[in-house]
Amino acid sequence: MKKVLGLLVLIVLASNLEAQDTTKNNSSNIKPSSFALKLGLYDFKKTNNTDGLSKSVVNYGFQYIKGWKPKVDFVASLQFATLKYPYYTSLNKPQLNKSSDYVSLDFALNYKLITDEHPVVPYLTAGLGLGLDRLIYYTAYAPVGAGLQIKANHGSFIFLQATHNAEASRLTKKHNSYSISYSLPLKLKDKKPVLLPPAPLPVDVDNDGVVDSLDKCPSQKGSIKYFGCPVPDTDKDGVDEDSDKCPNVPGTKKYNGCPIPDTDTDGINDEADKCPAVSGLTRYDGCPIPDTDKDGVNDEADKCPTVAGISANKGCIDVQPILSRVASDFTFKTGTSVLNNKILSKLDSVVSLLNQYPNIHLDIIGNTDNVGSAKINMPLSEKRAAIVYKYLVMKKVPAERLTKKGVADSNPIETNKTSAGRARNRRTDMNVIYQ
Repeated sequence: MKKVLGLLVLIVLASNLEAQDTTKNNSSNIKPSSFALKLGLYDFKKTNNTDGLSKSVVNYGFQYIKGWKPKVDFVASLQFATLKYPYYTSLNKPQLNKSSDYVSLDFALNYKLITDEHPVVPYLTAGLGLGLDRLIYYTAYAPVGAGLQIKANHGSFIFLQATHNAEASRLTKKHNSYSISYSLPLKLKDKKPVLLPPAPLPVDVDNDGVVDSLDKCPSQKGSIKYFGCPVPDTDKDGVDEDSDKCPNVPGTKKYNGCPIPDTDTDGINDEADKCPAVSGLTRYDGCPIPDTDKDGVNDEADKCPTVAGISANKGCIDVQPILSRVASDFTFKTGTSVLNNKILSKLDSVVSLLNQYPNIHLDIIGNTDNVGSAKINMPLSEKRAAIVYKYLVMKKVPAERLTKKGVADSNPIETNKTSAGRARNRRTDMNVIYQ
């Protein structure tokens, strides 16, 4: 295998040297792409382990040949044969009862001793190939050999070649190969044009450069491009097709025959669009729906369009801070669930908010400090939520807009290690729910 690779390297180096010495050669010295039919013979080496197996087998196939340098051709060959491949007995391959399909593909470089201008050209060849036996076993090999190229007619060649196919994989059996090929160029040489006698002088009545016999508009001056007719205006917009960038859609001269553009594709053309770079609506002259108070909620969805609010409250103010301030007064003495009427009257402002914003609900939550057991604190926290709930219902707030629950001491807002902290934890919270 090393000898094969060495020979390939020598051929490449020789072709490079030859190319440097023949820089003045015309590109016609390089063989054009060709297709060849190939007939060959595989000759496997005679050994004691080939009894009953194929020794000499006819093969046929095709070749693609393309010149790389004036003295170097690239060749790809595809061969087909039916044989009993003579594997070495040491490989323990099953004995074949009948011949099977064998396909091989190889690539090679042919180094010619002289160029294709000569009638007979000797050459050396080396490459790599891969065989497929029974569509199962792969046999890699390295063909190295020599041949004669004989010039035929019209760019065709006859190739006589002999190679030794060295082993390049474990399953490969070294063998010789002999072949004859006939190639045809894929593109024939251009034929010389036939010179015709001069035609009589043509008649061109409208003097547009198109003779009347070819002029589709002989009495109307036109152009060669349109067979003697004037430049057409297919869309009838007054802009001829040579200048019309939208020849099938009526437009204006200002926009080179195209309709007035709609940059933001909102259905409103730029000349009528007050916001041509931003998609908008017709009722706002092509601009988006405005957001007067800049709160991120457009005026059509904003229930309070002139006052900045939050999207959760449909553009109106966030009422949670107001509820939290009111609820800060709802603290209780230890073990009690009583609020005096003065403190409860502060819920009137909550009632006003609920009436003003019918989309909000309240979650009323009673809390305790950690003094006492859960058995005592849970019902106590529920009573602290209930007193606020009952007052709001008494003030005509629909019960379905209110929820109440107790959480005992599970949600402290201050430490329970001090009396001040415990006092803050004995409270009722009101959390707004936007719907």
